[in-house]
Amino acid sequence: MQKEKYRNILCFGEVLWDMLPSGAKPGGAPLNVAIHLKKQGVNPKLISKIGIDSNGKKLINFLEKARLNTSTIQKDSELPTSEVLVHLDEEKNATYEICEPVAWDNITVNSEIENAAKTADLVIYGSLASRNKTTRDTLFHILENSGATRLVDINLRAPYDNRVWIEELLLVSDFAKLNDDELIKIAGWNNKTGSEQELINWFSNHFKCPTVCVTRGANGAVLFINNTFYSHAGFKVNAVDTVGAGDSFLASLVVSLAKNIHPEKALESACATGAFVASQAGAVPNYSEKIIEDIIHNK
Repeated sequence: MQKEKYRNILCFGEVLWDMLPSGAKPGGAPLNVAIHLKKQGVNPKLISKIGIDSNGKKLINFLEKARLNTSTIQKDSELPTSEVLVHLDEEKNATYEICEPVAWDNITVNSEIENAAKTADLVIYGSLASRNKTTRDTLFHILENSGATRLVDINLRAPYDNRVWIEELLLVSDFAKLNDDELIKIAGWNNKTGSEQELINWFSNHFKCPTVCVTRGANGAVLFINNTFYSHAGFKVNAVDTVGAGDSFLASLVVSLAKNIHPEKALESACATGAFVASQAGAVPNYSEKIIEDIIHNK
């Protein structure tokens, strides 16, 4: 990944309010990734849709305070801004109750999206937003009309884990991020078993996806890039909640690789960033480069 390729990044998909035990927090993987990219010096555009309601206004205010570009946030006069109920287990891992239909199920093509697609260098999109055909068709329209690198962040959350559209997304992607359970599940759809490296090799070849990153929760991650494997065992922290940890990990990894930082160091920094976010409440806590460096050096 060359730095000049990632001046214009689009984050496509859901924006919402995570209803955590500690209170409501802005969320949705594309929003979280965009916020973390911004924290790391990138200026992404976020493509999504909110309702014409108080929750929508609050989200726009939050994004504007974060200095994110909101020109590609659409407004729906009928569907509400999304809310997601978040439940935390004893280890602070999150599960989600995602209502439908909501505004981001109805993202449509308009001139702002057309222009953003034409100038994008990287499009980051998740699988969840593709649960509805309208939004899914808009995403494919963007991908078909852009020369950008395509990065898919897989989130297999039942019942929104439809094999057909998940594999459609993977087949058009250059870079896939997923967790170890999702790798096993997708391999299982195709009757494939084996070691983690064997499954990643199969995954990359089968979906013609040259870069694959598999996260392992508290146990770090593995990155397959340029036909080489890199692995990191992760950093031990006292988890508060894991909401947004994977999104901060992804943003850090993208920024590091775009700067031509060696993949091993890029993975280390991404793991440290994800660990810090897991140790904080909410998906987008404040942090500095020094905080991440301190985690890496166990300070």
